[in-house]
Amino acid sequence: MELKKHNTLIIAEAGVNHNGSIEIAKQMIDVASEAGADYVKFQTFISENLASRSAKKADYQTKTTNSDESQLAMLKKLELSHEVHYELIKYANSKNIKFLSTAFDLESLDFLQSLNIDLFKIPSGEITNFPYLRKVAQWKKPIILSTGMSSLGEIEDAIRVLEQYGIKRNGITVLHCNTEYPTPMSDVNLLAMNSIQKAFNVSVGYSDHTAGIEVAVAAVALGASVIEKHFTLDKNMEGPDHKASLEPGELKNLIKSIRNIEQALGDGIKKPSLSEMKNIEVARKSIVASKLIQKGEVFTDENCTTKRPAIGISPMKWESVIGKVATETFQPDDLIR
Repeated sequence: MELKKHNTLIIAEAGVNHNGSIEIAKQMIDVASEAGADYVKFQTFISENLASRSAKKADYQTKTTNSDESQLAMLKKLELSHEVHYELIKYANSKNIKFLSTAFDLESLDFLQSLNIDLFKIPSGEITNFPYLRKVAQWKKPIILSTGMSSLGEIEDAIRVLEQYGIKRNGITVLHCNTEYPTPMSDVNLLAMNSIQKAFNVSVGYSDHTAGIEVAVAAVALGASVIEKHFTLDKNMEGPDHKASLEPGELKNLIKSIRNIEQALGDGIKKPSLSEMKNIEVARKSIVASKLIQKGEVFTDENCTTKRPAIGISPMKWESVIGKVATETFQPDDLIR
């Protein structure tokens, strides 16, 4: 099974921006649905299976959460129970948006499989986790693989494991990604997305952690088939990812811009569009008399010119007209016939 190709698949990444609240999570589903996203995505993990007691926070997490708190303690507050997953899936269905979540441990992978989700999204941190890759491949569902912090060699290794254990190459979409939150523009390296496509002959996309929307829109113009973007109800909320997320209005603008770009890209065939056909006659020109031309005179560069509208002989036939003899008299601006 391949991901759809006719439109860019847009994943609105709620992540852990629900702050552990099912009410906030439902509000985020509302926002993602109203914005027009294809999926709203959360994160599924058992804190003790994800991080050890000694695991440190990332720098950006230290800046946006209690610096005295361990990563494990931070994650514990953001964990969603199985019961909450069931409720969120039901709620997403009622809002006509697909539910998705990323698993961060093997037990959570099994749980997501039991939910019969459409596809699996592998986060950047698991790209070097052989047991994780082996397990997720066995279900033979479409895979979206994020590649933050990765080299081409590490991407190649991950794809090899996925293929070895059951995933066909056409079932893998690889997302270029940078895992700094927010990503500096100088570190985006968006053309690497195309390098991934050429290197591995896979569908590609972009998981965007920049502060704005323009890079994600540019990625669509470059051929991204999937866009993933974090969003929040309010950037000023407490939590690790809010500052690098879009607020509801920004998410709506992003999706509107992506859909506009999809239409604007077209089919690549250069031809007059239906909307501009009517302008051909108005904007182009015909060969006309530039001065009085008597019957029997010869058409020359001096007594002919080109003017709008394009309802007579095209100026591209200039050389076939010049030198011919006028069979009638032409007043200035008369179309040459």
